[in-house]
Amino acid sequence: MATDSAAAEGVPEGLSEAPQAAREIFGEQFSAAERYAELLATSGVQRGLIGPREVPRLWDRHVLNCAVLAELLPPGATLCDVGSGAGLPGIPVALARPDVSVTLLEPLLRRTTFLEEVVRELGLENVTVLRGRAEEMIGKIAVEIVTARAVAPLDRLAGWGLPLLRPYGQMLALKGDSAEQELADSRAALSRLGAVEWAVIPVGESALGAATRVVQVKVGESPGGVKAATRRAKAARAGRVARPADGGRAAGRRRR
Repeated sequence: MATDSAAAEGVPEGLSEAPQAAREIFGEQFSAAERYAELLATSGVQRGLIGPREVPRLWDRHVLNCAVLAELLPPGATLCDVGSGAGLPGIPVALARPDVSVTLLEPLLRRTTFLEEVVRELGLENVTVLRGRAEEMIGKIAVEIVTARAVAPLDRLAGWGLPLLRPYGQMLALKGDSAEQELADSRAALSRLGAVEWAVIPVGESALGAATRVVQVKVGESPGGVKAATRRAKAARAGRVARPADGGRAAGRRRR
């Protein structure tokens, strides 16, 4: 629980003090990460994006648990966070890695409105908020990394996320204790969707004391399989431009 002194300084009730690991992971963006946690604990709860019982464990279970995905990202990568919701894991990753260009993809207006407000308040110049469903974005988005957390079972998630990848890109899905079983159950579907390699990768143990379990799925030359390749070709013939503002679906744009 928040201390009386913390409450007096405006820290939301129930939100714990940021652990030392947050300073190490976010570096110069630590203050912005603190503000993000406060927004989750207030507006996020009020708008139904975060359960009130999650407030005391926002740092460990949500913000830092997501931020350690940054360990797996190459320099200057492009990333799409599918079903971003309250911005997890996309915003913590963007804070931890300002060199990575992040698109937060979310179909619900109330969530994209929240995300746009957060991006504006935190001054995240490396983040774009885009309203839409992943299946609508084939041929409009092509990134090196797709991330997701608590969106769908792995086989369904792969059907949404892998078609958005560039050739030889990868999907990183936070899956917790279900990771190995979901991966075992999804291997046939992953192969059909153009995946060539997959594994469960533990990250963040040195910083957090307990590892975040990530399903890493790498694709080959045809991300998403034959159907996705056909849709991309059709989009190219139609002259669609792969940019967040395409079709008026963007809820926000990266500010320069």
